[in-house]
Amino acid sequence: MTASTFDIDAPRWDQSTFVGRLKHFFNVTDWRTVVLPDSRLDEAKTLVESCRQGSVPPGTTEEQLHYAKKLYDSAFHPDTGDRMNLIGRMSFQVPGGMAITGCMLQFYRSVPAVVFWQWVNQSFNALVNYTNRNAASPITPKQIGVAYVTATSAALATAVGLNLYTKKAPPLVARWVPFAAVASANFVNIPMMRQQEILNGIAVTDDNGNNLGHSKKAAVKGITQVVVSRVTMAAPGMIILPIIMQRLEKFKFMQRIALFHGPIQVMMVGVFLVVMVPAACSLFPQKCSMAVSQLEPMLRDSIVSSYGDSIKYVYFNKGL
Repeated sequence: MTASTFDIDAPRWDQSTFVGRLKHFFNVTDWRTVVLPDSRLDEAKTLVESCRQGSVPPGTTEEQLHYAKKLYDSAFHPDTGDRMNLIGRMSFQVPGGMAITGCMLQFYRSVPAVVFWQWVNQSFNALVNYTNRNAASPITPKQIGVAYVTATSAALATAVGLNLYTKKAPPLVARWVPFAAVASANFVNIPMMRQQEILNGIAVTDDNGNNLGHSKKAAVKGITQVVVSRVTMAAPGMIILPIIMQRLEKFKFMQRIALFHGPIQVMMVGVFLVVMVPAACSLFPQKCSMAVSQLEPMLRDSIVSSYGDSIKYVYFNKGL
């Protein structure tokens, strides 16, 4: 295959398998891409768009096209093609998530610290959820505000409530409070931030990308998968790391460097996230599918009347 006939939008790896999706997300969530200047990202976008039009600069190799597509997928929204804000990109999950999660795990004892770091985390999550939404379903500033306040309140209520409840519990139980708060908030933050999709439906297409209508059931399926992925992303670091730290802190050398416990946890969370961000994103296909028979009766009848039995499944971008 030559560069001029290269299909830039064809998946490099089989997206119907977990391993194929894992390779893809290891590629596009590479945290090193966040340090690249906007000018480099725009160059990649220009090359991708040129390739789509069949006009590739002479001398361009397939490897260069693959790298341009990697930068494009990591920094530009799949629905709009607009450059996403830096903090909301999945490639920023490792540096952003490791700093915030590490601090949540370190400063879990006092209520003020719990409140502050849960607020920081939910502010970060709200931006990530908004950035990675299905952009075909617009959301108003008021709805964004309501989603943010609701999710932050849920996280704070869970964290503070459990923090007070576990005062007399074993130390390890108290260390798991941040994860309980994060998990509960994800069940609120993501659906609230993407409420327009639930209320009005998400755009569904056939296998060739032709729009077939909007489905609320498809939106619920996609958002549910995103919630599961986000909780899975956080779980290993926030469940296993407290066990590791509790055992390490019994050693005298760790007791002598108590000031470094925070940085140590931040770095260890980073190790977990380097693996878990792409792994969690790979749990479900990005191009989600749903059988026509499972759609709302009105949409299902519309598709059947227009296309007969030729369309068995519809497809939609579930978001991240």
